[in-house]
Amino acid sequence: MTRRSLRACAPITLIALFVTGIGPASAGATAGSPLPQVKNWPSERPPRPTQAHAVKFPPYAVKTLANGLEVIAVSHHEQPVVSLRLIVRAGAAQDPDNRPGVAAMAATLLDQGTTTRSAEQIADAIDSIGGALGTGAVSDLSFINAIVMKDSLNFGLDLVSDVAQHPAFAKEELERQRQQSLSGMRVSYDDPEFLANMVFDRLVYGFHPYGRPQSGTPDTITALTREDLLAFHKKWFGANNAILAIVGDVSPEEAFAGAERAFGTWAKGTAQPLKPIDPPPPTRRVIVIDKPGAVQTEIRVGNIAIPRKHEDYMALDLAAKVLGGEGANRLHRVLRSERGLTYGASADFNALKQSGDIVAQTNTRSETTGETLRLMIDEVWKMLRERVGDRELEGAQEYLTGSFPLTIETPSQIALQILNAVFFGLNMNDLQTYRERVNVVTVDDVQRVARAYLHPDRLTIVLVGDASAFVKQLPGAGFDKFEVIPAADLDLASPDLRRRVAARPGGFQPISYVAPLADMTDQPRDAAKTLLDKAIAAKGGMAKLQGIRTVRAEGTMTSQSLKGPIPFPIVTSIEYPDRFRIDADMPGGKVAQVYADGRYWIEDARGVSELPPEARGPIQSSVQRDIVRVLLKAGSGQLVAIEVSGDGLGPLTLLINRDNGLIEKARYLAGPEGRSEEAYSDYRNVSGIQVPFHTVVRRAGLSPIERDLKTIRYNVPLPAGLFVKPD
Repeated sequence: MTRRSLRACAPITLIALFVTGIGPASAGATAGSPLPQVKNWPSERPPRPTQAHAVKFPPYAVKTLANGLEVIAVSHHEQPVVSLRLIVRAGAAQDPDNRPGVAAMAATLLDQGTTTRSAEQIADAIDSIGGALGTGAVSDLSFINAIVMKDSLNFGLDLVSDVAQHPAFAKEELERQRQQSLSGMRVSYDDPEFLANMVFDRLVYGFHPYGRPQSGTPDTITALTREDLLAFHKKWFGANNAILAIVGDVSPEEAFAGAERAFGTWAKGTAQPLKPIDPPPPTRRVIVIDKPGAVQTEIRVGNIAIPRKHEDYMALDLAAKVLGGEGANRLHRVLRSERGLTYGASADFNALKQSGDIVAQTNTRSETTGETLRLMIDEVWKMLRERVGDRELEGAQEYLTGSFPLTIETPSQIALQILNAVFFGLNMNDLQTYRERVNVVTVDDVQRVARAYLHPDRLTIVLVGDASAFVKQLPGAGFDKFEVIPAADLDLASPDLRRRVAARPGGFQPISYVAPLADMTDQPRDAAKTLLDKAIAAKGGMAKLQGIRTVRAEGTMTSQSLKGPIPFPIVTSIEYPDRFRIDADMPGGKVAQVYADGRYWIEDARGVSELPPEARGPIQSSVQRDIVRVLLKAGSGQLVAIEVSGDGLGPLTLLINRDNGLIEKARYLAGPEGRSEEAYSDYRNVSGIQVPFHTVVRRAGLSPIERDLKTIRYNVPLPAGLFVKPD
């Protein structure tokens, strides 16, 4: 191939990047300049902390009894106190599918009477030795905690054993706890913060057990019976499904002997561990829970993440700290310090046994809801697009390493750390090297996990407040598609969160357009037409699309190189139906690519070169893939249903979100590169048109290309001669 032909063909795929800013983008660019330096935040550094004290985790010993009970003994002789913590590997995630709340109720009733002691006798017994006893359940486990003086160790072990093995689940205690639980729910369901948290979990985890309300719902608690509790206890409460930690002023020999005496006859459980199911993939969904009269809006923004045992846990935890946690907290800086929109904002990484989630949260005045939400989403995007500053990461690391010693000061805290490590299957020796593992995380690690696990284009968004006071702000903030559910109609157990409303399917739906609608049978034609109409309506409607004459957009294209991502600015100009131009300030110099009236040429520092007619096929296909052109032709019947093709357009598969009608992916064959895919996200409303401000293009054998829009305007005058080829 000659140098001239190389010059003419190398940038061909770049032109597809400008196709409307609302349609497909394609890959291909060279790179040569380093990334711009990112300013570290904050600009003024606080005094450095003093030298960290050495942390020595106390020695421990582990023994498994013949019945399968795992016992962990930790000697900590600073006080004559012993902490007893028993956990059972069954919590709300093991609730029967139609009975959420069973594990929580069973755990609550454990210390409210056994077959030999009443609730009052248990309370008197623990008080008589100056101890404390508590029970409960969380997502993955149930627990019994006790603190006793050293000379009451055997008594404490016997009491914990009795509570674990022989709960009475007395009907009168069940009824008392039922009424307390229902009363608490009536208060909680009127609390915007509670509603925001519950709805967020339900949306992020879907019908995974983590998505069910841990305490149940009013309906399930009302229907719960003593037989439900007995069945749950019999199934899950067995020695081989439990871990006992004995921590404090006790030797391993004393601890193991006491455990053998108190728990040695505990029978094994028969339940097999449930086969984990995967939570749903991240999907953009905006839910408004309407509470008329509320003066503030609770906001939750996030997506599914990774489980506790994942190798990227530490790096992602630090990324969450930078976004909205202790030691850094970009969200608080932007929303509180700079804009005064809230009293506080944060982000949390919740890592559980089977999965996890990342959630950013705040509350704000009703009149600033749209602005606050937009800023939160933008900060999540920045975690992907901008490198974390060294000082930000150091601040988060200093918080974790500095606070760790505070979590192992008492026997109860030590027992909790030990049990967490054993329960999640972590290396126990990691407790000794916690600081080193925190400090070894680099800025590159944080950047990598942010790009891997944060999905700003597919966030679950929950807004709880007075809908009438803020929903009109949402389209202007880029959120045209949302669902409003009155708080009084909310049902967390319902597939669509509404009482007595049928479930509505969600997810992606591929559509193909290969023949006129008239040539299709009734059922496929109706299904295709319905989905097509929804996609057109979601984009802005046929009238809006037909009214587009010109487009002017500015943005950034990011290509990959051995030195890392290389961003450079691009300007897109379109005059429908067949004039397209992109001006790119690339690392190697300015390049203009133009397709007009069936001709395609490139202008750069070396002059102008035009592609011959026989070589224009790929660029013509790229122009034909413009989403506006595709939807207009499909809507008018020129193209019809799972693969769009015809009239110069090669096969193009569109993946449409059935919930909101937005096109989220496009797949097609692109010349020698073969199968290509473009993913569209960060949709925003611009003049009534839904525009994806972020596009990622992937082609076989090539690095991904990203495009981010800054501005886009429709039907504006374009400079004269923009599409005229220079002499």
